[in-house]
Amino acid sequence: MSVASFTSLTRCGVLAFRSPAGLLAVRYAQTAAAPAGQPRVKKFQVYRWDPDTPGDKPRMQTYEIDLNTCGPMVLDALIKIKNEIDPTLTFRRSCREGICGSCAMNINGGNTLACLNKIDSSLSKPTKIYPLPHMYVVKDLVPDMSNFYAQYKSIEPYLKKKDESKEGKEQYLQSVEDRQKLDGLYECILCACCSTSCPSYWWNGDKYLGPAVLMQAYRWMIDSRDEYTEERLSKLQDPFSLYRCHTIMNCTKTCPKVSSLHC
Repeated sequence: MSVASFTSLTRCGVLAFRSPAGLLAVRYAQTAAAPAGQPRVKKFQVYRWDPDTPGDKPRMQTYEIDLNTCGPMVLDALIKIKNEIDPTLTFRRSCREGICGSCAMNINGGNTLACLNKIDSSLSKPTKIYPLPHMYVVKDLVPDMSNFYAQYKSIEPYLKKKDESKEGKEQYLQSVEDRQKLDGLYECILCACCSTSCPSYWWNGDKYLGPAVLMQAYRWMIDSRDEYTEERLSKLQDPFSLYRCHTIMNCTKTCPKVSSLHC
């Protein structure tokens, strides 16, 4: 093959990768299961509980999956279990890209997103999957997020202006420097991995806002476009909302987005 031919093929390949179809093909090649060969059977122990089934008690159920026919992430394994083995298994998932936060759960003792957590290739150790800890369970791996969302709503996570007469009539401009202050804050996807890993939140979840909501509260306090900073601060001046944080730092260890300002 001539240099010219090689260069031409290389350019065609680059263009193909850059096209939507090419990118999709590359992504599929990266995430698709490996060809069938020697079976690589791994056990997954999954928390199960159905409140609608009389007498049902929480238990761990074991499933076996050939990793040769499964994608690389724990979420791939859960989807395979639901599609091919046990359709009653219940869990949340949506984007599969670490953006929506739906598939937050406790995997092998740590809170994380199932779509970002790679399956441990060791066949001798089972992967243990639980719902997020210290939350009421709706069913199987689905936690009740009602209290978490109510706390988020309580901080009023939106811009507030004292003069509402100009609302919707002009843009609220912000300098580059002021915008940079929000870096590390706006990336939070409200998956609750951090809050449910915090012992202080376990003990006082009804009063202590927890790291995720506190970080969001701070995000709106320092936004140069917001005019209710003092009022936002005053709402946190009680013994529990903020001051139950004891800098345990579990939140920073478990955050799948690695936000730098938890706690």
